[in-house]
Amino acid sequence: MAIPIQPAISLQEFEEFVVHPDNVDRHFEFIAGEIREIVSNNYSSEIASEILFLIRFHMKQTNLKGRVTMADGGYQIGEDRYIPDVAFISWEKQPNSSHEAYNSNPPDLAVEVMSPTDTDRAMRIKVANYLAVGVLVWVVRPEDKVVEVYESGQPVRLLNENNTIDGGTVLPEFKITVKDIFPPQRDTLQAD
Repeated sequence: MAIPIQPAISLQEFEEFVVHPDNVDRHFEFIAGEIREIVSNNYSSEIASEILFLIRFHMKQTNLKGRVTMADGGYQIGEDRYIPDVAFISWEKQPNSSHEAYNSNPPDLAVEVMSPTDTDRAMRIKVANYLAVGVLVWVVRPEDKVVEVYESGQPVRLLNENNTIDGGTVLPEFKITVKDIFPPQRDTLQAD
């Protein structure tokens, strides 16, 4: 949900806004001079949780060193501030945990699970800014059950439930079928 503020505000005003006592239990992103409150739903949260689990499991299985954050960990992306649903950052890039509200190191992978309050416009801005700093981006569209994969210098890949997502050079050897990130539904379970 966008909080209407005209004209666009400065980064300093955003930083003052998010630390205000009225906002301490809320999550905000700063996208192209606009404050956007992050509000998800249970379905999108389940998907993000499954992706986070699969990445953490892969890290344990392969001894891959890095840090994984969820929708409470923000990142500085250029002049913007984003809170991806899941993010991975290698130990080479982030040897110690960040205690910043918005980590000054961009992640290596950002996973954005679309929720009802996300807009295509805001997501396009975020993807472009992530790519500008070399972040691999997965945009999950739960209603369509597809994943868009964005990688610098590559055409976007649109993956359906039968396709496989791989971690590329960010998560070597990581591969999952797209359908595995979507929670099973009762009618699907009864059909099996």
